[in-house]
Amino acid sequence: MPKKRSGGGLTTTQQAAKFLGVAALSGAVLAGIALPAAGALGLAAKGTVEGFDEIPANLKTPPLSQRTTILDADGGSIATVYSRDRTVVPLKDISPYMQNAIVAIEDSRFYEHGAVDLKGILRAMNRNVQSGGTAEGASTLTQQYVKNVFVEEAGDDPEKVAEATQQTLGRKVRELKYAIQVEEELGKKKILENYLNITFFGQQAYGVEAASQRYFSKHAKDLKLEEAALLAGIVQSPTRYDPVNDEEEATKRRNTVLARMAATGSISQAEADKAMATPIKLKVKTPQNGCITAVSGAGFFCDYVRKVILNDPAFGKTSEDRSKLWNLGGLTIKTTLSPRAQEAANEAATAKVNKDDKVAASVVQVEPGTGKILSMGQSRPYGLDQKKHETVLNLAVGSAMGGSTYGFQVGSTFKPITAAAALEKGISPAQSFSTDHEVTLEQRSFTTCSGAIAMDKDWLVGNETDEEKGTWDMTSALGKSINTYFAKLEQKAGLCDTVKMAKKVGYARGDGTPVPEAPAITLGGVESTPLGMAATYATFANRGTYCTPIAIQSITDANGKKLAVPKSECSQAMSEKTADTINQMLKGVVEDGTGTAAGLSDRDNAGKTGTTNDRKDAWFVGYTPNLSTAVWVGADIGKKIPMYDINIGGQYYDKVCGGCLPGPIWKIAMTGALDAGETPSFNTVDVPRGEEKGDKDKDKNKGRDGDGDDTGDDSTPTPGITVLPDFLGGNQGNQGGRRGGQDAGGNGP
Repeated sequence: MPKKRSGGGLTTTQQAAKFLGVAALSGAVLAGIALPAAGALGLAAKGTVEGFDEIPANLKTPPLSQRTTILDADGGSIATVYSRDRTVVPLKDISPYMQNAIVAIEDSRFYEHGAVDLKGILRAMNRNVQSGGTAEGASTLTQQYVKNVFVEEAGDDPEKVAEATQQTLGRKVRELKYAIQVEEELGKKKILENYLNITFFGQQAYGVEAASQRYFSKHAKDLKLEEAALLAGIVQSPTRYDPVNDEEEATKRRNTVLARMAATGSISQAEADKAMATPIKLKVKTPQNGCITAVSGAGFFCDYVRKVILNDPAFGKTSEDRSKLWNLGGLTIKTTLSPRAQEAANEAATAKVNKDDKVAASVVQVEPGTGKILSMGQSRPYGLDQKKHETVLNLAVGSAMGGSTYGFQVGSTFKPITAAAALEKGISPAQSFSTDHEVTLEQRSFTTCSGAIAMDKDWLVGNETDEEKGTWDMTSALGKSINTYFAKLEQKAGLCDTVKMAKKVGYARGDGTPVPEAPAITLGGVESTPLGMAATYATFANRGTYCTPIAIQSITDANGKKLAVPKSECSQAMSEKTADTINQMLKGVVEDGTGTAAGLSDRDNAGKTGTTNDRKDAWFVGYTPNLSTAVWVGADIGKKIPMYDINIGGQYYDKVCGGCLPGPIWKIAMTGALDAGETPSFNTVDVPRGEEKGDKDKDKNKGRDGDGDDTGDDSTPTPGITVLPDFLGGNQGNQGGRRGGQDAGGNGP
């Protein structure tokens, strides 16, 4: 064992080790001045020594990840989201106590030395050699800042973090070189400000402002001496000195900081003694992060906003660019969400469907003429805890935006689109068809836009009950949702024109694939989403002009710069007269048709019911001139279930229909969202009526339990439609008062 020299000096071996250590470090510093830069953060290797004169912009003003605030249309907070809980503040908004405390404990000679404290290095090496370990570090505040910038850039990537923190000579040289440059160009005050904003203080708090809010629920500028000392002490080891989990250890560390502040002269000994005698008094604020914290059930809308930013090219050319923008945060996003409408939609979605039911409800509202999404509500709460019946599946949208793969078959809510296509082609609303309860249509009468025959055999279409036979015009067929009428109307208007009209009004599948040219589309056999249907019906309310849905009104970044956001694109899908005619006819649905349970008595309103085969999906989509709302009810987990003999929301239903469950939900949502003092009217037009026979009792179809959704013979091919195996079946006979294959769409009340 080496012996110390007399007088406590080092042995020859220890002196040699110390000399070699100092020489190595000094050589590294000198070598660093000549070495090219390398590293992350855009600190890419430069090919020449001249690159030393340039300091990367990220070291001057590091792109610090901050919290993003999502606001509703009135400026109220919906949620705060972040990958790093941080709020950057200028030095003037940081307590002088905090500034002095961090300097005292981390780099007491900060204002005396340059980027590298050689005196500190020698002192630290001497202590470390004597202790046989690492008793003291020698990194200056500037060096720590540079290291933290590298770590910040690494984000949550384990490999990049390891690279940024690896204990190698190369990394130290790089940090030293940049520290020298930072000192020269930024100055002490700016370095201190940047350091206090980038440093991790434990408990998910990055930067002193977030730390002050987390531990004391106050701004950094208001920190008292003992509070500032506590935060400064955490930095060295956030886990060890966490005051929430170990108050005793945190107190010892705080007192060490206070003693150091007194020793450096930033406070008096009396001030230090008083602060040491003060018990730690925390006022911890629980982190509120993510859409799970959104108010009024707006978690699904919040997540939709996130998806818009991650998917829309307006926010970056590549997915990597868009992800970087989102993760960097610091955004203030003002959305289209109406707090009043959202509260109403949330209430409606949960009023008649419980979160633990076998089925779920989705409610979404769109403003006609602007495309603004005003609300998104669901019966199941937003979240990941399945034991609490939470879900992150947004039933209102398609798969790319966090929703179901295809959406849901829409049933008879599609029929107004067929009617619009017919009107645009010059077919009168007085057009009447006489049919039995079933009708067979020739395959050759349905052709695609390319001229090909759409089916390989004739199409058998049936109404919901055997009693539904007679003569109907367009108005009565919409009110009673007669399948045979709309199959024949599509035949007359043309399959191609019907599909083209669907595209014009924004009708789209949830997976984004093209709408198939298949005859059963008129009975709702092609899937769509509640948001898509609300926007489609808003076209009627807006007198024929379709506007793409939007969720964001404006975005500003952390520096107050406004970012470009997607705008609603509006286009004329049909003539104003056609839309006005549809509006008048759909008023009849809520007045004396299948949607009477949904009708609003204080204003003009219109809508359509829809139920698919075996009642696996039930819809009501309706609108006033200033609000369009879509409601869907069905199974959202696993296999679709027939909604017969079922309890939903504590109420028993022998069979669910569009008018008896989605309809009343729609009414709650509309009543809550609309201003009683604002009651615009539809433009009145004369709607010619045709022959109508077969309904001896005009009221027998009021609120009836069926929506007439039935595609017909299960052997009928419908290319391109993704449906259940029984989608086309069920017209072979009456099963207990309901037609067995009424799944392809239709019009349940």
